[in-house]
Amino acid sequence: MRWTSLLTAFMAAAALTAVPAGPAAAANTCEPFGSITAGKYWLNNNLWGQDSGSGWQCLWDTYQGGTIGWGTSWGWSGQQNEVKSFTSSVLGWHWGWKTTGHELPVRLNAGRDIYTDWRYRVSGGGTMNVAYDLWLHDMPNPDWQHNPTDEVMIWLYRAGGAGPLGTLQGSVTLAGTTWDLYRGNIGWNVFSFVRRTNTTSATLHMQDFLGHLVSRGWVANTKYLSSIEAGTEVFTGNGQLDTDAYTADIR
Repeated sequence: MRWTSLLTAFMAAAALTAVPAGPAAAANTCEPFGSITAGKYWLNNNLWGQDSGSGWQCLWDTYQGGTIGWGTSWGWSGQQNEVKSFTSSVLGWHWGWKTTGHELPVRLNAGRDIYTDWRYRVSGGGTMNVAYDLWLHDMPNPDWQHNPTDEVMIWLYRAGGAGPLGTLQGSVTLAGTTWDLYRGNIGWNVFSFVRRTNTTSATLHMQDFLGHLVSRGWVANTKYLSSIEAGTEVFTGNGQLDTDAYTADIR
């Protein structure tokens, strides 16, 4: 899609659903794989599955600091069961490094608190989820050419029948609620914790989820967490995700 068409789509979406009140957006992009630096984070308009359909997606930030605000809007059609995008906030690695000050990678057995807090709103319809995506490596200094060994997704919200990769392994209670746990492989291991009930706010300690996988013997505690991403996987439909406040910190 041409830039002018993307810009027109972005303006139409913005007119339908307003960005939350606060400081004016510092930057926006409708370019596939466009990015916005936001302190120790960066925002990634990651349209990795766009070839399975057609459409557009835009990304903007609303404020920056230790806590950030940002949003994305989209319109996708095409294969119902294929992800088109994972537009997200990135802390750390994503096939390379863009920022500093994130304190990643961190070894799983280091005893660090991997703290996150996320407050957001979802509007529109279609098939999508809102999730964390954590990347693990078996080395402390991965670069662009080093694929992860493991991917851990934590689904907070889903709509339109969206489902994770892999097969159901059972359920687990973590962070005061129940999650269905799935396991699959796409060249690396993929573990997905899917919350039984949707939420639009969560304060999580990621070592709880990673430690559960270690306790099952599925992940070695000598692995390194190299990235924490938080965003929306979109399959089809039109909608918007507004992050009112987001923090990820290694303590």
